[in-house]
Amino acid sequence: MSSKPPASEHLVQNWVVQKPLARSRGGIVASQNRIAAEVGARVLADGGNAVDAAVATGFSLAACEPWNSGLGGVGFMMVYIAAEDRVYVVDFGPKSPGRVDLADFPLTGGTTTDLFTWPAVKDDRNVHGPWSFAIPGHVDGLGLALEKFGTRSFAAMMAPAIELAEQGLAVDWYLTLKIATAARDLQRYPATRAIWMPDGLPPVTAPGAELARLKLSGLADTMRTLAKNGRRDFYEGEVARSIVEDTRAMGGILDADDLAGFRARFLEPLEIDYRGARIALAPGLTAGPSMARVLQQLVEHKFVKGPPTADSFVAYAQALREAYSDRLATMGESTVDIVEQADLRSPSCTTHLNVIDRDGNMVALTQTLLSVFGSRVVLPGTGILMNNGINWFDPRPGLPNSLAPNKRALTNMCPVIARKNGKPWFAIGASGGRKIMPAVMQLTSLMVDHGLDLEKAFHQPRIDASGNDHVGVDPRLPAGVRKALAARFPVKSTELVVYPTNFACPSAVLKDPVTGNYFGATDVLSPWSGAVSEEEA
Repeated sequence: MSSKPPASEHLVQNWVVQKPLARSRGGIVASQNRIAAEVGARVLADGGNAVDAAVATGFSLAACEPWNSGLGGVGFMMVYIAAEDRVYVVDFGPKSPGRVDLADFPLTGGTTTDLFTWPAVKDDRNVHGPWSFAIPGHVDGLGLALEKFGTRSFAAMMAPAIELAEQGLAVDWYLTLKIATAARDLQRYPATRAIWMPDGLPPVTAPGAELARLKLSGLADTMRTLAKNGRRDFYEGEVARSIVEDTRAMGGILDADDLAGFRARFLEPLEIDYRGARIALAPGLTAGPSMARVLQQLVEHKFVKGPPTADSFVAYAQALREAYSDRLATMGESTVDIVEQADLRSPSCTTHLNVIDRDGNMVALTQTLLSVFGSRVVLPGTGILMNNGINWFDPRPGLPNSLAPNKRALTNMCPVIARKNGKPWFAIGASGGRKIMPAVMQLTSLMVDHGLDLEKAFHQPRIDASGNDHVGVDPRLPAGVRKALAARFPVKSTELVVYPTNFACPSAVLKDPVTGNYFGATDVLSPWSGAVSEEEA
């Protein structure tokens, strides 16, 4: 008999972490980057509304969290206008260029090692590099929302982002970690390497020294041009010409017609009534329809007020697994009912922010480059880090989500706005790829079904059942919960840690229906996240 001890789980977390809640009688901004949230809070304090603050925060993230989103990205924004008691959806999601040809993405055998388990493509050209660019909608999407609902000028809401881009990024331990995890691909492209690895290695501030600054070459000047000329310059003007020239020089296919033809658009939200709450979700090619299905199934479950029980988590897991199974089973019937046949291999680079203002207007904004550092390509003429949205498409022909020209891709973004009795309640969303919807759904249920306040909901351990064979279980859950889940499903112990992001990274803002007080919360383990009230600005 072997004397070798049995293998144990590699559990590394040995602490209790709490994230402070923002409290206010006025507006609050909650973001994965507190510096950007402070920008939005200052806009609120200066009299701007929720959309003004969201746009200023969204652009600022391009300068202070650039591997997650930015001018070269895409997204979805939900806007609640309190005076109308109405939710609007701004769709600036990924769309493929007009000259895409599936024949230019030949399969080589094997499987890609990035976000999705797609069949491998020659040179991974759907994963990184100039062939991986989807049409970037970020600038038009935020600009359209500001034009429709804002009270401030486009130039004014760009100004804080320009200032942050000029300052550059503080080189702290988290920035060093993010660059190190992507270093292999960041070395591939000269302009990218020059910014992010100027000495051929991830930048590090020496112990005891003042934090060094990493300059985002060209980005501030590009933002100045947009602030002067307006958002459509990105698609039809000086910035557009530079994007096309740089892309062509690298052999990419995104062209002037793609940019000029892109328009962000308004969509009607998908809305359902759920136990006295009105839940508004993004429709179509998002995770919104799947979340609606889960909530509709959970209506049959009898929840108990207070901390969630084992029965609650079993119900969550069952409903989530059935929702993903249903989407997979209906592939081919509708592009709205399919899901990426993919397991998350590495962290996505999505970010999410929420805003509520003193009048009860709310915004839930999800914006992304898809993979960490997107395509890994910084365009030298503009300093724009481009998305790799082509990786959202299946490289195999004949399927609803197959890559094709001028086609919108299915994504996992899931911004949500909830109201009660015609009044604002909360705005919520997350980053984290396929893990987004399970997290947003559970947090919604914790507040609606269990009556938890925002602080308790965000510190409550969760599960993840996002279409994998197993259910990911936070080991901090009580033994009875873990035992009940293991009796019904294959389970895997999954810690909530800083890296890798084993669970989605949520954030939310909320107005208490009884007291009228405002609250904001962000992901507990995200080092840079924070909610900021306008009083703090």
